[in-house]
Amino acid sequence: MPTLLQTSPMAASDSSSSHSSLVFAYYVTGHGFGHATRVVEVVRHLISSGHRVYVVSAAPEFVFTMEIHSRNLFIRKVLLDSGSVQADALTVDRRASLEKYSEIAVEPRDSILATEVEWLKSIKANLVVSDVVPIACRAAANAGIRSICVTNFSWDFIYAEYVMAAGHHHRSIVWQIAEDYSHCEFLIRLPGYCPMPAFHDVIDIPLVVRPLHKSRQEVRKELGIPENMKLLIFNFGGQRTGWKLKEEYLPAGWLCLVCGDSAKQELPSNFIALPKDAYTPDVIAASDCMLGKIGYGTLSEALAYKLRFIFVRRDYFNEEPFLRKMLEYYQGGVEMIRRDLLAGCWAPYLERAVTLKPCYDGGIDGGEVAAKILQDTAFGKKHSKLNLSGARRLRDAIILGFQLQRAPGRDHSVPEWYQVAGNEAEIPLVDQTQKSSKFVEGFEILHGDHYGLLDTIGFLDSLGTLAKIGCHHQEREHLAAAALFNWEEDIVVARAPGRLDIMGGIADYSGSLVLLMPTREACHAAVQRNHPSKQKLWKHTEARHHSRDAPILEIVSFGSELSNRGSTFDMDLSDFMEENGKPISYEKAYHYFSRDPSQKWAAYVAGTILVLMREMGVRFEDSISILVSSTVPEGKGVSSSASVEVATMSAVTAAHGLEISPRDVALLCQKVENYVVGAPCGVMDQMASACGEANKLLAMICQPAEILGLVEIPSHIQFWGIDSGIRHSVGGSDYGSVRIGAFIGKTMIRFFASSSFAETNSEEAGEESSELIESDASLDYLCNLSPHRFQALYASKLPKSITGEEFIEKYGDHGDSVTIIEKKCTYEIMAPTRHPIYENFRVQAFKALLTATPSEEQVIGLGELMYQCHDSYSACKIGSDGTDRLVRLVQNMEMLKSSKNENGTLYGAKITGGGSGGTVCVIGRSSLRSNEHILQIQTKYKEATGFMPYVFEGSSPGAGKFGYLKIRKNSAPPSST
Repeated sequence: MPTLLQTSPMAASDSSSSHSSLVFAYYVTGHGFGHATRVVEVVRHLISSGHRVYVVSAAPEFVFTMEIHSRNLFIRKVLLDSGSVQADALTVDRRASLEKYSEIAVEPRDSILATEVEWLKSIKANLVVSDVVPIACRAAANAGIRSICVTNFSWDFIYAEYVMAAGHHHRSIVWQIAEDYSHCEFLIRLPGYCPMPAFHDVIDIPLVVRPLHKSRQEVRKELGIPENMKLLIFNFGGQRTGWKLKEEYLPAGWLCLVCGDSAKQELPSNFIALPKDAYTPDVIAASDCMLGKIGYGTLSEALAYKLRFIFVRRDYFNEEPFLRKMLEYYQGGVEMIRRDLLAGCWAPYLERAVTLKPCYDGGIDGGEVAAKILQDTAFGKKHSKLNLSGARRLRDAIILGFQLQRAPGRDHSVPEWYQVAGNEAEIPLVDQTQKSSKFVEGFEILHGDHYGLLDTIGFLDSLGTLAKIGCHHQEREHLAAAALFNWEEDIVVARAPGRLDIMGGIADYSGSLVLLMPTREACHAAVQRNHPSKQKLWKHTEARHHSRDAPILEIVSFGSELSNRGSTFDMDLSDFMEENGKPISYEKAYHYFSRDPSQKWAAYVAGTILVLMREMGVRFEDSISILVSSTVPEGKGVSSSASVEVATMSAVTAAHGLEISPRDVALLCQKVENYVVGAPCGVMDQMASACGEANKLLAMICQPAEILGLVEIPSHIQFWGIDSGIRHSVGGSDYGSVRIGAFIGKTMIRFFASSSFAETNSEEAGEESSELIESDASLDYLCNLSPHRFQALYASKLPKSITGEEFIEKYGDHGDSVTIIEKKCTYEIMAPTRHPIYENFRVQAFKALLTATPSEEQVIGLGELMYQCHDSYSACKIGSDGTDRLVRLVQNMEMLKSSKNENGTLYGAKITGGGSGGTVCVIGRSSLRSNEHILQIQTKYKEATGFMPYVFEGSSPGAGKFGYLKIRKNSAPPSST
């Protein structure tokens, strides 16, 4: 039953209005307090205009009743969405979030809709408002009532990232949420917004901020805090933290006010617990700094009242990058590393924060503005302009909703001030005619050659710029990089490209032949070693390390904003050592880097150090500084991680005088990804990055890494990669499940071959030799089994799927050291087992066709093999809507030419790498006409999805061919000769 509340002097009083009284049904997500507190401000203005408001939410009642006591406010406690399930204040459980939403809003959907429609009609609602409960929009449509959303993010965008971890079977949740939002008439959009393509009609408003009730002086007087005392507010919301706050965390002259769940613990004398009903805006305005997590509520009030905000990143809160960028744009934020938060190393961050001068000067009356728009809409005013269909809105929403990263300038719904780093900017073509030089701007090249690679020259130029600007640069990552190196000492630079998977893909871990082309896009790593006493340290690092004798690793990663990760990382190299003087295990290293997902990226870089220690017996006595800068886009299926690992490994080994072959570098880097990062990839990515050559295909049998040689790409054939915009991850659930399915299938085949079933089958086969059966019983790689033998002897015996528990009970281990079978999970078996067996055959045929006499039949055959590969990925359920659309566009282009009796230009396409999104590889004739058709496909894809795909074109040398550069800052200008 709704709760009837009495008026209060704290609230805006009810007033008679020239308008008749309206009824608003305001649905509020129960996720966090930020949504509820901003709703309070909108509702306050609606009620002051004489309207009735029914708030529907599972949020605590006191959030609403503390500010509004009115006979026109009704609270209806209903849980209609679950938001993000949090393990603690900083960590989201992505799979649990989707499962919880499914339990709450998907399974009982029909019942919810029926109940809400009946209730909306019973209260005679004039308008439904949602912040930002998806099903509320659909319920309103079913009830014949207009609906409006008020928010800075939508759950389709948030959950889209979670799908990668939870599996493709959850994808329908994202579709359903976007479809629900498509029934909303328009969006009232708050500052700091995410891309929300489900809403095509948008009205932007100022910040929604609760007003102040008391002055800074009044609040401090009530709390007994003198004006000369620095005041920090510790605000991590209502979620459990479990962190023990200690007196030594604060420098002298500071006190800390503790909010939320953290205030329940026993606090030291310089920490003060705020009561539950403390009015946060007043406390914020009375403080000097805030330490907490970024959410809309805390951010908006920090900006409005010019409070310096020391923030700690949260895991998988996809709205955070947009809010964070807004905070930094207005010079109000300092990022704290989670490790320093937990260790109490707060002083350097507080010192930095008090020097900031927040400068937000925008409006803060968003609550009043939103209330006026809602009132006008309820009275019948029309705001909608585009009137696009729900299907069109849905189509646009999904493609953009499946990827957080996007190239700059390609999404109209990204705020102008949200300027991402230039990792995905156009890369200039390699100028092979440019002569090599031993000088670049600011540096002399002591060893190696840049070979006229413009991305390498550009990277060296950026180092020169960093050396000049010192600490005057404003970008956080550039500021950290400028303070990373001793610029008068030698620096080693290595380069490693990404790779385009031409054929082979996920069959690599089953021992297939693969064909790979290095991309034009590459990663550069700059490494410098210094005696620990001479190592330059960032202030927060220096505060943590009291001894200057122990070696330290410091890393800066450019382009961190693209993936919502920290831009810097540092650690004691002694953390890689046990007390007995031996390197720690890979398992311990995995957990070490998993403690803070915003810094887990460092495992790809720092992991090279540990692998060299464990596998090569290397001991690092000097401190190491590493700068990583990559133009290989992440999440596109073109081996961005392998390029980082190979570039770093190459630079580190060169800096320490270690001579390791490119093949061995690749194998070491695979260990980094498998065991330190924990991604179950094969070795082909690292091999292509380390051993590939420009404009040639690396042919390799992955057993484990036998290079057959380089295959020339015929002059009449060209390959392209087209990005679907759907983010891909080899660490995702779908890739891992397919890999497990393949290894389970291999285990079963070995069992069948050595059992009475196989004996019976061999008798039925007639002339099958016992030697072949015996060979199958000890099968090392699935790809060593021919398609005809698989089909004749084993296909009928394999189940379509099996649960992990059933498999373990009957067969035991599946023989894969980098994946773990979950007992409750059901694994597809037939398709993942069949795929690598047939793929290996397809790749062999593809390689043979490439060397055949040029003809129309040749390229048609090559294209057909790629189409077959794509279909096989789909059978394994690791395709995606975007990649399927791109392949169909290539097929349509091919059929169009056939119908006009014209020579073909594009002949085939396939999803690449680990699947589940990423990039499509296209084969066609090397001609201007082909490139025109690729552009047409880009255009048609954008028309259908709203996303303009990036095209990978061209090639570059692998890390082994490039070698390394050793550079030294040059005070004299470079010679003109």
